[in-house]
Parts: sequence; structure tokens; C-alpha cells
Amino acid sequence: MNIKILGSGCSNCAKLEKVVREAVDDLGIVVEIEKVQDVAEIISYGVMSTPALVIDEVVKLVGKVPNRARVVEILKQALPQ
Repeated sequence: MNIKILGSGCSNCAKLEKVVREAVDDLGIVVEIEKVQDVAEIISYGVMSTPALVIDEVVKLVGKVPNRARVVEILKQALPQ
């Protein structure tokens, strides 16, 4: 699983990264987490508000920082069946 945190490096972007890392630890899964700060690349996902969460090239969340339980739920839904 490939996870991207899209954002300019703002405090909410850092919070989203922290919550995602905690959720990944909770699930005990191996993922690749990448921070994307390039504006052109962020826009290429159709994202106009950050932070955003992209899992396996699918935008899952835009413009907010969810709690850890919500991120765990999003990750579980994205896991291969």
C-alpha cells in the first residue's frame, strides 16, 4: 500500500501524517508513506485544499485532519481483500 500526504508542510499536514502513522502502527501493516509538497503534483490529483490523503493513487480525504479511528477505518477499507 502506498500512502501520500499532500500538503504544503503546514501544521495540519504534519498532524495528518502523525495520525496516519499512528493508524498504520495500530493495524500493524507495512506501507510506504510519502509527503508530497509540490503544488503542481498536488493539483494533478484534483486537490485544491490541503491536507489530503491519497491511498494507492486514490484521493480518500481532502481539507481536514480526521481522528485516528477514522484513518484506521479508511485504511482497512483500502486493504486488499
